[in-house]
Amino acid sequence: MYRILLVEDDINIQTLIANYFTKKEKDVFQVDIASDGQTGLEKAYEHHYDLLLLDVMLPEVDGFAVCREIRQNSDVPILFITARANETDILNGYALGCDDYVIKPFPLPVLYEKVNALIKRAKGLVRSRIFSVGTLSLNPNNGIVISDGKEIKLTAREFAILKVLMENKGTIVSRERLFTIVWGYDNDTDERVMDTHMKNLRKALGTNGKRIKTVIRRGYKIGD
Repeated sequence: MYRILLVEDDINIQTLIANYFTKKEKDVFQVDIASDGQTGLEKAYEHHYDLLLLDVMLPEVDGFAVCREIRQNSDVPILFITARANETDILNGYALGCDDYVIKPFPLPVLYEKVNALIKRAKGLVRSRIFSVGTLSLNPNNGIVISDGKEIKLTAREFAILKVLMENKGTIVSRERLFTIVWGYDNDTDERVMDTHMKNLRKALGTNGKRIKTVIRRGYKIGD
């Protein structure tokens, strides 16, 4: 059985997540709950957990501070669940050592799969393969992207978009699916958001940026 610590002050979200995880597959998850950051820290040190689910906006001690403190002593997987969707906060979380983000409101099945993937990866049960197309490669294990022999620096969202496209090489990925996976919600009504990230991603990849094709009214795909 995997033991999760959920640090979240919203009682409704506590109940939804705990019930979903404990009923999804019998005897797979135990979910402990802390309603503020200080209690979360105390529980994290008192017990062994396979993963921490942290809200960012918490009473007493916020999620960023909890993550910073935990990372000084443990490499337990940390996944933020938060309504703060701006890129600065996301990058700050990654810089502090979190493993992934889910933006509220989020589909419970998506959260469940992300938790499963993080736990299995942390325990060495799954190791993601390196994705490549032509002279472009993406290593999900260390976050490194190589284009034409040079390491490319991408933002968190640019990396996430490229990862989804390369995981589905040669297949059209709809804008709706990209928004759901990368942003955690369906925001396809704001086309400018996606267009801006795609433009910046293509520019960052140099000549390999041309491999990302826009399929009108259907989405995007990457291929040879």
